[in-house]
Amino acid sequence: MSEDVPAAGAQGETRSGFVALIGAPNAGKSTLLNQLVGAKVSIVTHKVQTTRAIVRGIATHENAQIVFIDTPGIFNPRRTLDRAMVTTAWGGAKDADIVALLIDAERGIKGDAAAILEKLRDVAQPKS
Repeated sequence: MSEDVPAAGAQGETRSGFVALIGAPNAGKSTLLNQLVGAKVSIVTHKVQTTRAIVRGIATHENAQIVFIDTPGIFNPRRTLDRAMVTTAWGGAKDADIVALLIDAERGIKGDAAAILEKLRDVAQPKS
């Protein structure tokens, strides 16, 4: 066993977890991911639906790592591509240890955000 990784149960053991960032399109998920990781790992633009697939970024602090999962925006899909992106976003939420819902402060809890909150009841992971 490497000296850098203490045995399980030892003081200072390494911890890790997955946090899914979900929300409506342009809620700030990619911007938050880049800030938390400290590098540009996800595209940030004012255009909606720029993130079409899951993007992962890892933040390390002392003996802990958090894998953040940037998901496509969740909205009411109309086309096949839209449905695939929304399905991908919910899949990222179901695979995570914790789900963090981002809500645009200017838009508030209405429209897409309200629908996401309603559907979050079906996700078994802890939410923040």
